[in-house]
Amino acid sequence: MKKLIPVILFCITIISIISCESSSRKLPILGEREFINGDSVYHTIPDFSFVNQENQTITHKNYEGKIYVADFFFTTCPTICPIMKKQMLRVYEKFKENPKVGILSHSIDPRHDSVQVLKEYAARLGVKSKMWNFVTGEKAKIYEIGEKSYYVTAGEDSTAAGGIIHSGAFILVDTKRRVRGVYDGTKETDVTKLLKDMEVLLNEK
Repeated sequence: MKKLIPVILFCITIISIISCESSSRKLPILGEREFINGDSVYHTIPDFSFVNQENQTITHKNYEGKIYVADFFFTTCPTICPIMKKQMLRVYEKFKENPKVGILSHSIDPRHDSVQVLKEYAARLGVKSKMWNFVTGEKAKIYEIGEKSYYVTAGEDSTAAGGIIHSGAFILVDTKRRVRGVYDGTKETDVTKLLKDMEVLLNEK
């Protein structure tokens, strides 16, 4: 037993160091910023209003005091969307009971992706928690917030599969609506990093 004590103490020390490093780590604030009266003003996601799979109006106010992950997709996407949603389910399963976390998936094909279509899509994924909103709205507004606010590709393209081109990015947004990370939603390793960064962001003071 005496021989085990130094080993146990060593393990406790290593765990403490890792824990401290994790709690002290800060995520960068991404996007453009301005200097106003000597203060840095960072790019933030503007006010928005869309309709979710339950036919409820979802706005920026639904995410007050929360961190959230945003992405852009369409239900008939034949290429990257199924991979993205498989990876986003990892985020959902880990944080679905956490009231401080949300997911916001924007359909970029509002002509097809009606409220009913989105509801059926969410059901097929097994999504039951209100923390994950699948939203639709005016096409121009969806494309605008995607390209100008989240800095991702979102638009029509006749040469793309399904006639629509979009980014596979997952965008991590903090409680102040600032972008804190961008991850490739088609890569398991990137989403694993996202999950870790979300923990860091939740512990940020």
